[in-house]
Amino acid sequence: MVKELKEQVYCANMELVHKNMVIYTWGNVSGIDRDKGLVVIKPSGVAYEDLSPEKMVVIDLQGKIIEGSLKPSSDTATHLALYKEYPSIGGIVHTHSVYGVTFAQAGLDIPPLGTTHADYFYGSIPCTRDLTEEEIEEDYELNTGKVIIETLGNKDILEVPGIVVKNHGPFAWGTSPGNAVYNGVVLEKIAEMAYRTLTLNSKATPAPQYLLDKHYFRKHGAGAYYGQK
Repeated sequence: MVKELKEQVYCANMELVHKNMVIYTWGNVSGIDRDKGLVVIKPSGVAYEDLSPEKMVVIDLQGKIIEGSLKPSSDTATHLALYKEYPSIGGIVHTHSVYGVTFAQAGLDIPPLGTTHADYFYGSIPCTRDLTEEEIEEDYELNTGKVIIETLGNKDILEVPGIVVKNHGPFAWGTSPGNAVYNGVVLEKIAEMAYRTLTLNSKATPAPQYLLDKHYFRKHGAGAYYGQK
């Protein structure tokens, strides 16, 4: 039904392993076929070495399993909430990578301390608020999606392609499953750089806005000139 997308989602999940972003079953990637209204996502609790394209689960936007014999990721409702809210995204990744989780557990935004950050994220990578006990008991995964949407507010979803969920960990997204993983890996490296910077100098402040603008817009937008034509 969505053979090519299943292959893409499988490869994106395996890229998490290759980039040392996950161990055991600590993460998931999904992708969406907007024309068919179908999402492909990693099955819940299956070790990466046991995955294959055929084991990816196909669901509709209401979470109904359309194809596959395994249960979809336990984070499925979070992914679906984001797909419904943001039509420009084509893939989502969630991990428990060390430095991303470190900022999530500290309840801190990841500040734009330098140009590496600015090359990919326009401004701070935000941290959500705590979910309330009622939100967790009512519908934990769906409300995780809702608090991400609440925190992003009117931000351009592709200018800030990631977030850290308080006490939980990072989610990132992109135009495809592979692009989502790319942004997730960049988020983790940016978080590591920020942590190390703040460890050396707890008073470090964000880079000047004009420098951040220069680096972001030389890679993004109508005036971008980085790379080959």
